[in-house]
Amino acid sequence: MAEKHTETSTGRKVLTGVIAVLLLLTVAAYGFGVYYFTLHFLPGSLVNGFNCSYMDEAETEDLLTQATDAYVLAVQTRGNGQESISADEIALSYQPDGSVRKLLRRQNRFLWFLSFGQHKTYEVSSSVFCDRNLLEQKIDSLNCMKDNIAPVDARIEDNGESFEIVPETVGTQVNRERLDETILRAVTSGDPVVNLEEDGCYDNPSVYADDKRLIKDCEQMNELTDVVITYDFGDRKETVDRNVIREWLSRDENGDMILDREKISAYVAALGEKYNTPGLTRTFETYDNREITVSGGDYGWVIDEAKETDALYQAVTDRKTQVREPVYQQSAMSRDTNDIGYTYVEVDLPNQRLVVYRDGVPVVDTGIIAGSGTPEGVYQIQDMQSPADVNGKTVNYRISFGDGLGIQDDPEINFDNMFTGSYDAGDSGSGFVSWSGTGGNILVSVDQAALIWQNVTEDMPIVIYKG
Repeated sequence: MAEKHTETSTGRKVLTGVIAVLLLLTVAAYGFGVYYFTLHFLPGSLVNGFNCSYMDEAETEDLLTQATDAYVLAVQTRGNGQESISADEIALSYQPDGSVRKLLRRQNRFLWFLSFGQHKTYEVSSSVFCDRNLLEQKIDSLNCMKDNIAPVDARIEDNGESFEIVPETVGTQVNRERLDETILRAVTSGDPVVNLEEDGCYDNPSVYADDKRLIKDCEQMNELTDVVITYDFGDRKETVDRNVIREWLSRDENGDMILDREKISAYVAALGEKYNTPGLTRTFETYDNREITVSGGDYGWVIDEAKETDALYQAVTDRKTQVREPVYQQSAMSRDTNDIGYTYVEVDLPNQRLVVYRDGVPVVDTGIIAGSGTPEGVYQIQDMQSPADVNGKTVNYRISFGDGLGIQDDPEINFDNMFTGSYDAGDSGSGFVSWSGTGGNILVSVDQAALIWQNVTEDMPIVIYKG
C-alpha cells in the first residue's frame, strides 16, 4: 500500500516538473519574441508596399533604399491606357529619418504571437523624396494631359420633332490638382499602381442620361410644349414653338415643370416693343415723289399686353396650334411694316397742301391753312362730326386727331383770297397768307371739307410733315 502511494507521488512530481519546464519554455519563448520583435518587424509587416517581416531597422532601410531606386509607378488612364513614371525621371530617393525605428517601437510586440497570418501596412513617405520640378515636368508630359476633352452634362435638346435627352460626354479632362496629389502620394509611399479613374482624377459630368430628374423634365417639357402658335404681323411672322415655350417653364414647389405666366408676360411685352408702332420714325413717299422721314404722333398698332398674355397662356395650356393676331388695344390700317398702307391723309405744312389717298389713288387735293402750331407726326382720325362746335363756333365738318386738333372748315374765312401774300408762320415761303389763331387745326374750304369728309374714316392715318 505504501509502495503504491510512493509511485503516485513520484508521478505527480514528474508531471509537475514537466509542466513547470513547459511553462518556463513558454515564458522564455514569449520573452524572446518580445525582445526579438522589439528590433524586428512582426510577421506580415509591409512598409511602403514591401514585405519587411522579421527585418530589423538596418535591413528594412536597405530594402527601402534599393526598392526606391528601382521604383516604377504604373499610371492607368481612362480607356485602358497605361503610362509610367520611374524613379530616375523624378530623382526619387530614400533618405532614412528615423521613421522605421519609430514604426518598430509602435509595434505591439507583446502580442507578437497573434501576428502570424495577419498583415499590417505601414508608410514612411516622409523618408521618400523627389524633385518636385522634375515631377511636375513628368506629369506635364503624360499623354493623359494632352488633348483633354471636357466633360459635358447630359441635356435636353430639340431633335426637330420633340425634346430628347442627349447623353453626357464623359471626356478625358484631368483634374490637375487631384492628379498631382495622387501621384505624389503614390511615389512617396511606394504604391506600384495608380488608377486615375478609381482615384477620382478626372472631371466628370454632373448630370447623366439616367438621371431621374432629367428624364422627368424631358417628359414634362414635351407635354407642355406640344403646340405651335404663329403670330401674324402682315409681312412678318413670329413663331411660338417648343424652343420658345421652354424658356417660359419654371418649377412648382414639387419641382415639376409648369408654365410661368410672368415669363409669358415678358414675351408679350417684347412683342410690343418690336411691333407697337405709335411714335416711330417712318419713311414716307410724298405726293411729289420725295422720300422723307416723319416721327411722332399717336397712329399705329398697340398690343393689349394683359389680355394677350392671358390669351397666349390659355392657348399654350390648351395646346391649340393656331395662327393668330394679338389682342390689340389700338389698330392701324395695315399690319405690314408700312403700317400707313395706301389709304391716308397727307398734309404738307411748308406747301400748305392736303391730299387724301384711297388705295393709293388721290381723291382729294386741296390747299389748306395751317400755322406753325400744327405738329408733325402720324396721327389717327379719332372721330368725325358734322356739324361740330369748336370753341363756341359752329363748323360744318370736323375730323379730329391728336390732342384736340382737327381738319375743319371755317365759314368766316374767304378761301378765295388765300393767295394774296407770303406765308410767314416759321415755315418756308409758299405764297400763302399766314393765318393766326388756327390753334394747330388744319383749315380748308367748306366744299373741300365736305369732299374730305366723304373719303375718310375713323382710324385712318394722317401724315403731317414739315420737310
